[in-house]
Amino acid sequence: MFRVNPRDGTLAALVLLGGVVLNNLVYGSSGPLVLQVALALPLVWRRYAPFAVFCVVAAVALVQWAADVQTLTDMALLVALHTVAARSSRWHTLAAAITLEVGVLLAAARWAAPADRFLTSAAFLTAVLVAVAVTGVNTRIRRERAVRLESERDQRARLAVAEERGRIAREMHDIVTHNLSVMVALADAAVFAQRYAPERANVAMRQISGTGRQALTDMRRTLGVLRADEPDASRHPAPGLAQLEPLTAQMCAAGLSARLDLEGDATVVPVAAQLTVYRLVQEALTNTFKHTPSGTRAAVRVRCDRDAVTVEVVDDGPPVRVPDPSTGHGLVGMRERAAAYGGTLEAGPREGGGWRVAARLDLNARGAA
Repeated sequence: MFRVNPRDGTLAALVLLGGVVLNNLVYGSSGPLVLQVALALPLVWRRYAPFAVFCVVAAVALVQWAADVQTLTDMALLVALHTVAARSSRWHTLAAAITLEVGVLLAAARWAAPADRFLTSAAFLTAVLVAVAVTGVNTRIRRERAVRLESERDQRARLAVAEERGRIAREMHDIVTHNLSVMVALADAAVFAQRYAPERANVAMRQISGTGRQALTDMRRTLGVLRADEPDASRHPAPGLAQLEPLTAQMCAAGLSARLDLEGDATVVPVAAQLTVYRLVQEALTNTFKHTPSGTRAAVRVRCDRDAVTVEVVDDGPPVRVPDPSTGHGLVGMRERAAAYGGTLEAGPREGGGWRVAARLDLNARGAA
């Protein structure tokens, strides 16, 4: 059994009461109460079964017409039609409107007096019918549009969350992979140098400490928990082109011979694009550091202008096979970073040995987006 909506119960009571009062004013009597109750009572369930309620009310109205009883409680038909138009399909709305139009013609033919008022009565009642149906259809359209807009909003929110999760995953991968690789290499160097060159071991340990603090700061910034009033916020800004020199120096300290060649005006490159360039270089150097033997040399070339930034990282390591792109997150993350700026990324072995990573970021495409 459907639960009765208090508003629908109130509406049914108002229709019944209004019909009784209007019958007394217009016809001088309230008319058969049972018939009027049968017309108004189904409206209580109009939200749960709009078309079925309309059919019941229409059937009662047909009995009323057959019994030649006039009652203004017939307004229940208009309420039922509006509900069908607002909550049911177009075909149900059309069927209900046609049924009610037939009822209008039958009522006008029987009760329009004198006979020449048939057309006037039929036209007036038809206009009311059309107005009620159109109002109901507009209500349904607005409701469907609201539902669609809410669904689109939720979908955009889910996409934004997924994009943010992907961004955080890429940042965390780059931060953790690079800094842990450097810290492990420095720790190994410190252990080796502890007996023969204690001062170099101390330097390596201080570099490990600094690298760890930098990694923690980057992780907290990525996760959105770095407060503006913390000292690290000003001491460790978001990585950019200015931090490429310290990055190559860090890699050199860890054992990779790296050289930086930065051309153009870095100030014309947006901050977000600078972070992308930094992460691309960081990931490329980390891969070289992890997958090549000691003594490998790497060269970083970055060229900046107002329209684009090009990045190239090459090394002279031994020949390697092309990795499976479905494994790991490094190359996938690099391509996603480049694609965010409408750019492309190429990564693969060089002729004669070594590895090459090249990317181009289209700054105009990013700004247009």
